[in-house]
Amino acid sequence: MPETPSHARPWPVRRRFPVVYHDIDVLNHLNHAAYFPFMETLRCDYYLPLCGVTDPGAIDIILAEASCRYLRPVAYGQELLGEVAPSTALGRTSFTLLYRFLDPDDASIVYARGRTVVVCFDYEKNEKKEIPRARREALLGDAVDAASEGWT
Repeated sequence: MPETPSHARPWPVRRRFPVVYHDIDVLNHLNHAAYFPFMETLRCDYYLPLCGVTDPGAIDIILAEASCRYLRPVAYGQELLGEVAPSTALGRTSFTLLYRFLDPDDASIVYARGRTVVVCFDYEKNEKKEIPRARREALLGDAVDAASEGWT
């Protein structure tokens, strides 16, 4: 039996983002840069409970890469449903988080897709570290296939 398309099932963490005036650009739509703080918020919403902490200053990750694909314009007053999930491809010290921004009333309408490469990091030693085993298992349990979301 074929797997349910990833857009048909919710990802582990979801949050609504209203499009406010501050984030509108001269072209009268959501500015591309607004998606990166949305992704930061989703990343914390996902990763903090995974680590068992509530303080973002206590997490053990650092970003190696961040990108976003803008698929359709978003107007002032609209609302986006943001979701985050890990990718199935995990490295020894790094993992990829995928993000998508949907129409809250029609999940088949995707406004943007994002991706971050996240590295587990020991800030005391100032070096990367292995993904802890329990965290790795949790990431794999929540993972979606990046190719199904247009990432190669």
